[in-house]
Amino acid sequence: MKVAIVGAGAIGAYVGAALHRAGAEVHLIARGPHLAAMRQSGVRVLSPRGDFTARPPVTDDPDEVGPVDYVFLGLKANSYADSGPLVHPLLHRETAVIAAQNGIPWWYFHGLPGPYGGRRIESVDPGGAVSATLPPRRAVGCVVYAATEIEAPGVVRHLEGTRFSIGEPDRSVSRRCLDFSGAMQAGGLKCPVEPDLRNDIWIKLLGNISFNPISALARATMARICRHDGTRALVESMMRETLEVAASVGCHPEISVERRIAGAERVGDHKTSTLQDLEKGKPLELDVLLAAVVELASLTGTDVPTLRVVHALADLLATTTSGEGPR
Repeated sequence: MKVAIVGAGAIGAYVGAALHRAGAEVHLIARGPHLAAMRQSGVRVLSPRGDFTARPPVTDDPDEVGPVDYVFLGLKANSYADSGPLVHPLLHRETAVIAAQNGIPWWYFHGLPGPYGGRRIESVDPGGAVSATLPPRRAVGCVVYAATEIEAPGVVRHLEGTRFSIGEPDRSVSRRCLDFSGAMQAGGLKCPVEPDLRNDIWIKLLGNISFNPISALARATMARICRHDGTRALVESMMRETLEVAASVGCHPEISVERRIAGAERVGDHKTSTLQDLEKGKPLELDVLLAAVVELASLTGTDVPTLRVVHALADLLATTTSGEGPR
């Protein structure tokens, strides 16, 4: 098995190190100080499950790698449309693209029967730019339940969780998913192949759609949001509206809103990725988390007043911090 990790940051480098440890041929594609450190000393993983170092090949030039069996995307979803120069040299006819992203993926309605089958979601695939770069037939979905961070260039700290659920858009249990799952498990990670990954997508999205924009708007950690009566009620309202949108497109994840909030509160004073991006001056990855769900609400006629208000505020924040000005 030959795997390229495109965007070998905290999650990508962690996955690449685990696959390499299991014997897969892994190539990490990265840039900057992280690239230089991994070239020199490999990927050092610090984990409560045991520290280890892996030394797969590392480059910033995908042409050096050539076609692979799997491309694991560790990029933010808002960079997918521009990822062609990184991804296309890695593709052969059957290469699968495993997209480890939060939120609603560009392939969401691909292979799905019913009234919305094959429909494109403009918020996450504007003008079809993502589908043109990453054809949905190549896509394997991936929902990440692991938490990692780059402690220093070349050093990844694994905080908790080892589960990477994967699944085909058409709900089949494919050989390519089973093979990748086996390689991940050999590397010490959990990688169940889900007959319908969309349930996992919505369950994780419940937290991201509420805590991520609120944390950026209020500059608050997850625990502070939960401890404040007003924002806790806001989170609950956003989660309930999100479940209504999920139901409107035929998905009924079995999750309690109260349990989801309690789980977030146990995480403690953790900054969401959106708040971290805001503090670093990076683009905010909110289209796949919030705008897409509002778009689906409009598509299905679902009433989501709370989501619309938070989306308007978060969109203004995103455009203001990016220097674009209000749209």
